[in-house]
Amino acid sequence: MKLTKLLCGVFSFFTFFILTKELKAQSVFEQLVWSDEFNYNGLPDSLRWSYDVGRGCPQNCGWGNNELQFYTQNRKENARVENGVLIIEAHKENWDNANYTSARLVTRNKGDWNYGRFEIRAKLPQGIGIWPAIWMLPTNWKYGAWPKSGEIDIMEFVGYVPDTVYGTVHTAAYNGMNGLQKVRSIQVKDLSSAFHTYSIEWNADAIVFYIDGKKYNEYKNDRTGSAAWPFDQTFHLLLNVAVGGNWGGKQGVEQKIFPQRMEIDYVRVYQ
Repeated sequence: MKLTKLLCGVFSFFTFFILTKELKAQSVFEQLVWSDEFNYNGLPDSLRWSYDVGRGCPQNCGWGNNELQFYTQNRKENARVENGVLIIEAHKENWDNANYTSARLVTRNKGDWNYGRFEIRAKLPQGIGIWPAIWMLPTNWKYGAWPKSGEIDIMEFVGYVPDTVYGTVHTAAYNGMNGLQKVRSIQVKDLSSAFHTYSIEWNADAIVFYIDGKKYNEYKNDRTGSAAWPFDQTFHLLLNVAVGGNWGGKQGVEQKIFPQRMEIDYVRVYQ
């Protein structure tokens, strides 16, 4: 009996060792090439982050989604770093023909990558009408306007479904306008009360989505061309909290929830 237990223990140890070694060998994204740990106070680091500003589109179309907020810049009420986290906060207030303010931070021309592992640890806002996102857009739009050059939604959340996050890919062939976007969701109960790590691993073959290391979506390169796979180009990160919109405002906007914030503990990029 003792010998059997000893042999089982040895076998288990070597099995664990082999599996761990194999997993490490499979990981090609090990070098940290860009990060913000938010270990400072004040406005977001201007060497890493810029802002998308305004209502979007030529005629205040809510960034193409009929969103209700005005995105400000260099305004601590909407984007600031304190106590080791980045806070993106939406407020109910009048601002340049909008009834809400928020912020949309971008790494465009300050952090642009083709392939890698992208990890963002965040705690989400809550309430009907809130629509935060952690996502990626092309920097150079080689294949044309949206959705031809692609979009990668690392994390999306809508307040009226408080226990679910979504990972999505948009392309010319598969997008929200034709209803064929490649999307999967996963249920997590404490999205707005605890931090979770949202990540993708993106290479020439696939984009794989994870939450806290658990895989829940994968989009594969079918080798048919840019209509299905525009993801051979450089992309950058975006962090924002939207209010209302075609998806976020599908059940209206609850007025008593504001202000609402998304907190980001860190952003890390490995290649």
